[in-house]
Amino acid sequence: MNNQNKPLITHFEQSNALLEQALKTVPLASQTFSKSLLAFPQGVSPYFAEKAQGCTLVDVDGNQYCDFMNALLCISLGYCDEQVNGAVKQQIDQGSIFSLPHKLESEVAEKLCEFIPCAEQVRFGKNGSDATSAAIRLARAYTGRDHIGVCGYHGWQDWYIGSTSRDLGVPEQTKALTHTFAYNNIQSLEAILSQHQLAAVIMEPMNLYYPQNDFLQQVRDLCTQHNTVLIFDETITGFRFDIGGAQSLFGVTPDLATFGKGMANGFPISAVVGKQKIMNLMNDIFFSGTFGGDTIALAAAKATIDKMQRQQVLKHIHHLGSYLISELNHLIEQHQLADYFSCEGHPSWSFLVAKDGKNHDVWTIKTYLMQQLISLGFISNGSHNLSYAHQMADINNLLDAYQQILPSIKQLDEAGELTNALNCAPMQPIFKVR
Repeated sequence: MNNQNKPLITHFEQSNALLEQALKTVPLASQTFSKSLLAFPQGVSPYFAEKAQGCTLVDVDGNQYCDFMNALLCISLGYCDEQVNGAVKQQIDQGSIFSLPHKLESEVAEKLCEFIPCAEQVRFGKNGSDATSAAIRLARAYTGRDHIGVCGYHGWQDWYIGSTSRDLGVPEQTKALTHTFAYNNIQSLEAILSQHQLAAVIMEPMNLYYPQNDFLQQVRDLCTQHNTVLIFDETITGFRFDIGGAQSLFGVTPDLATFGKGMANGFPISAVVGKQKIMNLMNDIFFSGTFGGDTIALAAAKATIDKMQRQQVLKHIHHLGSYLISELNHLIEQHQLADYFSCEGHPSWSFLVAKDGKNHDVWTIKTYLMQQLISLGFISNGSHNLSYAHQMADINNLLDAYQQILPSIKQLDEAGELTNALNCAPMQPIFKVR
C-alpha cells in the first residue's frame, strides 16, 4: 500500500495507560534500555507490543507497523517463523531444562564450529553480555593481564560499561582497566598498546563503516605482535553479514568471538567460541549459568541455522539492503540533503545517520524523523535491521516515507519551524553506544 493512502497513526491510548501503570513497578517500564520510553518520542510512539508476524508488529492499540528494528536485530528470519516455532513447540513437549546436559548443546556447538572460522570449541549463554564477559575472563586467564582495549558496544557488565557515559555504579579501579580506541584508526590502538599490556582487544568488526586500509588485519597483526587475545564481538554481525560472521566475510580470524542476537531468531541464546588452546580454560575459570543449556533456545538456534543454510536467507537480505542503501543515497543526493543525512553500514544493518541542521540540533531532527515514520506505520530507531520476512515492497514503502519526510526536514529547519512541527518534546541524548 502506498503511504499516501494509509491513515496516519496518531492514537496510543492503551500504550500510554500501560506505560503509566508499568512505571509503578518497572524502572523505565522496560527490561531493555533501547526499548524504553527514553528511546522513543514521548506521546507520539507506541510503548508496548501485542504481537508480531513476519515483519509486521502490532501494538496494544491495534496499530500495525512494518518493523525495521526487529527486536534490536534479534529477528533474522521474521517474527514467528514457522520452522523455528515448530522446532520450539516440539522441544517444549520434551522439556527445556534438565538435571543433565542435553544433546542439543553439542549438536548446535558442532554447527557453529562448521562455519565460524575461529570456532574450535563453544560455550552458550543467554545474552551478549554473558558471552563478551566470558571472553574477557578467558583472555585475562590466558594472558595473566588485566587491561582491555574496546571498540564498539559490548554489553552492560562493569568491565565495559565503565568506559561509557553510563558508568554509574562502576568502581574507579575497574574503569581504569578499560581503554577505548577508534574504529579505522590503527594509531589509536597502537597508543594504548604502547602504554599497557592488554589481555584482550575486543571490537565489533564493523558497525557504521566498512574497515579501511586492511584495518581488521592490522588489528590482528598488532594483537599477535603483543601476545594479546583478539576478540570479535559478532553479537550483531554474526548470522547477518555472513553465517560465519564478519570474520568470514572479511577473512580475518580472531582468537575468540561472541555471537547472539539473530542466531535463534529471537529466542534468548548467545555463544562464546574460539581456539581450543584458549577455550580449554573454560575448565578452570567460572562461567556457569543454569539456563545456558536451555533446549528451547537451542532448538530455535538449530532450526534457524538449518534454514539459513538450506535457503538463501542472507542473499535475500543483502539484496534488499543494497537496494535500500543505493536508493536512499540517491534520494539524499536528489534533494541536496547531504548536510543533513547519510546512509552508512552493511546491507543487513544500515543506518540513516542524521546531522545537526542550520537551526536545529540532531536530536530535534531525529525526533521529527521518528515521529513521522511512526505515523506512517514504520518502527525504526534510525537503523534498517532487515529480516528474511522483508520484501521489496516493504523497502519501497520505506523509501516512499523517506521521500515525504526527509525533504520536509530541510525545509522546516531552514525556516526555523522544525520544533513547531513536533507533536512532542524533542528527544534528549541518552547513551551513545557506537
